[in-house]
Amino acid sequence: MTTNGGFQPVFCTVVPPHVLDKLARNEDPALSGPARRTLVRDSELRGKRRVTTEFSLAPAPPAKAPSDQPLRTVYDAGHRSDLPGTKVRAEGSEPGRDATVNRAYAGLGATFDLYLRAYARHSIDGDGLPLDATVHFDEGYNNAFWNGEQMVFGDGDGEIFLDFTIPIDVIGHELTHGVTQYTANLTYYGQPGALNESMSDVFGSLIKQYTLGQTAAEADWLIGAGLLAPSVSGKALRSMKEPGSAYDDDVLGKDPQPATMDGYVRTGRDNGGVHINSGIPNHAFYLAATALGGHAWERAGQIWYDVLTGGELSERALFNDFAGLTVKAARERFGDGGEEFQAVSKAWEQVGVRIL
Repeated sequence: MTTNGGFQPVFCTVVPPHVLDKLARNEDPALSGPARRTLVRDSELRGKRRVTTEFSLAPAPPAKAPSDQPLRTVYDAGHRSDLPGTKVRAEGSEPGRDATVNRAYAGLGATFDLYLRAYARHSIDGDGLPLDATVHFDEGYNNAFWNGEQMVFGDGDGEIFLDFTIPIDVIGHELTHGVTQYTANLTYYGQPGALNESMSDVFGSLIKQYTLGQTAAEADWLIGAGLLAPSVSGKALRSMKEPGSAYDDDVLGKDPQPATMDGYVRTGRDNGGVHINSGIPNHAFYLAATALGGHAWERAGQIWYDVLTGGELSERALFNDFAGLTVKAARERFGDGGEEFQAVSKAWEQVGVRIL
């Protein structure tokens, strides 16, 4: 259950609709075809999730894992769209020959480890929820998603996107949508939706940094590095360090994310620009984390986690609501006037979000 308003899972993808829309209009069918099929499939899955949620058709909760160990299961969809597919790897089994299966399994474990070791959270729901993932979903599927119950990965089209299990932060990003689902349950539209996306980018990046043992200064702060094919002029899907700089490509267009409120995009598309305006809170986290230095999950990450799970964050929270709660959390955990309080306050000021 969530702390605000009940259990309401949503369908969340890592590749924004505006990217797929751009690809779908390309004259080359090798590029437009997979993008169009992905958009259609995403629309079908989004509708299914809405019906399941509204009419309480979700399955009964599965058996729980031991509190300090993950319970992972990886399935193979065999390039079809039926979920979950054929079971190919269970918890504790040895790696097989399929690198995609092995990466998915490892990414589920890395996400579990970060939440447990850094924040004493037992899996996505805080109560040992088993972690399921399906790989090789559909044909040339250009996305990865959390559907309220499990992770699903496409193989990409090979022209623009590669295998979606390659970046570990994509796995962490999608699973963090589950954490948000079970805690603050941020509405997936407008500023609360952008906060929802930002929480997934923040913790997706922290999972990557934790796995690599990186400090905030050593991290690349990219989301989806390694996902774009070599022919694409870009380095990732998003950059928390420099929103708007992740790609600039003849086919994909230019990364539209703003770094500050001066560039805030007002649109009815993409659920009110949730994947675009998330660049603003993303950049605030980057600024706070790098100002504090060290391992970003220890102080900046702890503050963000405290707000996400603390019960005060409204489902419809705006950027300034969230900012105010992070300042409050910094004060309560680390003391008024300390460097954490100063770093968080200054970060929001730098991105133009006024603290109420």
